[in-house]
Amino acid sequence: METVDTTKRLAHLRELMKENEVDIYVVPSEDSHQSEYIAPCDARREFISGFSGSAGCAVVTMDKASLATDGRYFNQAQKQLDVNWELLKQGLQDVPTWQEWAAEQSEHGKTVGVDPTVITAPDARKLAEKIKKKGGKELLAIGENLVDKVWGDKRPPRPNEKVAVLAEKYTGKPLTEKLQDLRKELEKKKSAGFIVSMLDEIAWLFNLRGNDIPYNPVFFSYALVTPDKATLYVDSSKLLPDVASHLGKSVTIEPYGAIFDDAKMLSQALADDTNTSSSSDPKKKFLVSTKASWALSRNLGGEEKVDEVRSPIGDAKAVKNPTELEGMRQCHIRDGAALIEYFAWLEEELVVNGSKIDEVEGADKLELIRSKHEHFVGLSFDTISSTGANAAVIHYKPEKGNCSIIDPKAVYLCDSGAQYLDGTTDTTRTLHFGEPTDMERKSFTLVLKGNIALDRAVFPKGTSGFALDTLARQFLWEEGLDYRHGTGHGVGSYLNVHEGPIGIGTRIQYSEVALSAGNVLSDEPGYYEDGKFGIRIENIIMAKEAQTNHTFGDKPYLGFEHVTMVPLCRKLIDEGLLTRKEKQWLNDYHAEILKKTKGFFGKDSREMRWLERETKPI
Repeated sequence: METVDTTKRLAHLRELMKENEVDIYVVPSEDSHQSEYIAPCDARREFISGFSGSAGCAVVTMDKASLATDGRYFNQAQKQLDVNWELLKQGLQDVPTWQEWAAEQSEHGKTVGVDPTVITAPDARKLAEKIKKKGGKELLAIGENLVDKVWGDKRPPRPNEKVAVLAEKYTGKPLTEKLQDLRKELEKKKSAGFIVSMLDEIAWLFNLRGNDIPYNPVFFSYALVTPDKATLYVDSSKLLPDVASHLGKSVTIEPYGAIFDDAKMLSQALADDTNTSSSSDPKKKFLVSTKASWALSRNLGGEEKVDEVRSPIGDAKAVKNPTELEGMRQCHIRDGAALIEYFAWLEEELVVNGSKIDEVEGADKLELIRSKHEHFVGLSFDTISSTGANAAVIHYKPEKGNCSIIDPKAVYLCDSGAQYLDGTTDTTRTLHFGEPTDMERKSFTLVLKGNIALDRAVFPKGTSGFALDTLARQFLWEEGLDYRHGTGHGVGSYLNVHEGPIGIGTRIQYSEVALSAGNVLSDEPGYYEDGKFGIRIENIIMAKEAQTNHTFGDKPYLGFEHVTMVPLCRKLIDEGLLTRKEKQWLNDYHAEILKKTKGFFGKDSREMRWLERETKPI
């Protein structure tokens, strides 16, 4: 990770700020669709700051610049930011949020500017309120993104990848039924229609997949669904021949950029209809997601003309149907076999052959092994292949020529995943090929106990991921230890590896959505010692109804089914710290892994010997 000199970029940006009569300029991470992972052409915050993590926000004044990010990226940001930047460590005591910092800088009537397409309408309102309270002048929507102007002709082109149909044997439900379900929600809310702006929601709704954003099978688009019409806003040149027949008469195609003009016309048409209708009739509004951009909301007439809601598509997408759940089971078995082959190969190369393999070479080898498996499409995110102290950087990204040789005498953390036609995987395993220290073994075992506790949890329907978070942290807390990231995130079905609205962690939004049978999440506690080592264990788990002796309050109870099929490193387990039930869970889990993956390997193969050793009962 190299530090980027941003001096000239900031100077150019400040010139543009003066021209636009802006004193402070906000540069969020997200694109126009609030995507967590973005296309290279939308990496504006990375370009202006030099920080390449997936989460954060940059704020630039005429003489200062700040970068706010969360605990996953503190180490990375400190390495990548140059002297022009102040790091705001979000979540730490007495550290302002980027909104608070921007508002503080706006005192004495200063103007804050932002591109309205890359900030949500709710976030824009909250920021505007903070600015007013601090004595700032206003939050100004700047039509042309100023960072794009600084970037100039060196900015990567917008992707134009093809869009393909995902067959019903993978989706489990035709688009016509999904549209019917959405229209039922619109009827319940007496809504004029729903404008869809999140890319993964559009891909899921229409059973289409693309490749416009690395690792995320989505495509740049918007959609409008009314009680009698569905419109997909996408550049038609991107659509493969079978897409038209797939969409049939159910969906109309319009150009991607037409959504904003259409939004204005829809708003006007709705106003005209309201003026001619009876005063006793309730005024219908368009629904938009709380993730919709400020620009889209403004074109629809602002908050008085729209209802901002948690997306009904997001809620529906998060509850996988039986076909999608079975797809997740099967793709994780194949993915587990790939990881077993990789770890067996890596151990032999490092320990037996004494080979020098760097972190990128390891990641590349794993991708090659995965690519041989059925239904493989690509990776689901950049592989985190990290040795020793690098493993303490939570979202470490090794780069060729600027990474470490994998040390067999140190902890090795591998967080990786893949996209398959029948599902998305995300697995983290921490290994040691030599003799781990007592602290490494203890830390690993405490993390393992938290992972098991969440996996074994049984809880009443209506419980949120916010409420379950302490189960995974409790054993670390007993030792005065913790980790600065969430415990679990939702996972898409051949879609984004990070999927809302569900999750397990301390984010307030996780308290707003109860877990449901069919949710697919990660279970990934960890522990990190800066400059020494990092440990994380990540399994994918699926919520399901649990069989209990009683049903207090006539509520069903839920539990989890794990689908990740990769052994846990025997060398790093301190058996003395495990209870009888935890040992039984571990033995049962390893027996399941052996049963489901052994068919991929020859009887006396390197992989089979490694697998049998690592799954031997304790």
